[in-house]
Amino acid sequence: MNRTSGLMGFLLLGFPGPCSLQLLQAGALAAAYMAALVGNGLTITITSLDPCLHTCMYFFLRNLSLSDICLISAVVPQAVTNSATHCHSISFLGCVVQVFLVPFSAFAELSLLTVMSIDRYAAICHPLHYEAIMSRDTCVQMATLSWLSSGFVCAMHTVSTFSFSYCGNRQIQQFFCDILQLLAISCSQNVTAEVVLIFISAILDTGCFACIVVSYVFIFSTVRRIPSTAGRAKAYSTCLPHLAVVVLLLSTAFTAYLKPLLGSSSSTHLVLSVVYVVLPPSLNPVIYSLRNKAMKAGLKKLVTGKLLTKQHILLFLHG
Repeated sequence: MNRTSGLMGFLLLGFPGPCSLQLLQAGALAAAYMAALVGNGLTITITSLDPCLHTCMYFFLRNLSLSDICLISAVVPQAVTNSATHCHSISFLGCVVQVFLVPFSAFAELSLLTVMSIDRYAAICHPLHYEAIMSRDTCVQMATLSWLSSGFVCAMHTVSTFSFSYCGNRQIQQFFCDILQLLAISCSQNVTAEVVLIFISAILDTGCFACIVVSYVFIFSTVRRIPSTAGRAKAYSTCLPHLAVVVLLLSTAFTAYLKPLLGSSSSTHLVLSVVYVVLPPSLNPVIYSLRNKAMKAGLKKLVTGKLLTKQHILLFLHG
């Protein structure tokens, strides 16, 4: 067969088990998906409409919530449908969309978390120059660069992945179209281009991680020199949620993609992949809102209808 055989679509093997277990899995995934949509949707709404939250930190948080929605929406609806209908096929176009959106959302999230660490560094280590360093235009440019760079890298991944031939075996040992799984079933002999792209992506991810680490070394060094306990507590309260989200994303990503290389079972790999795709988008809104007084105040305004006024909506649209 030639490479156009991939147009027939693929078979996502996902989680094995009886019908009752498949329905239970569909229900659990659907519940997590709804929680992620509600949590991130509220975060986007509150940070958009509340003038008190029109700062760089909450601008980046709004973008982070958008990437979370994109990540979980790329995978979970298809997985829920497959489990509920006991039909595990996915169209060629659907597979292309997942191959692009999953790494795109994940890399955009890591890029945004890197930018947020720089924002926290500027706010804590250079408070007198913060407004000049992190101007509105700078924030927009940094967020735009995060999205565009992620889109460019992942577009190359997608084109490279589907330039290979898929001869006969279209069974993917995963509940979504994963690049590594597609490489495993490809009958193309030369996959050097995609391996090079994966290596380049790993270098970029490592660079983002290093930037976050260096930022927090300077941040914690500065916070330790703050004389007042209240000042240190306030600084930590703005950093710890961000740090928790970074740890959650990186720990789930590393375990999901390094465990298979270390010889874990396919079922363990599936569970880790679910954790990687579902857990960060579902928990990030909780982590950022749990001890954030401004977010709690914004939620209260939203519930009481104070944010749903023409003035607040026009203010956001003109902002």
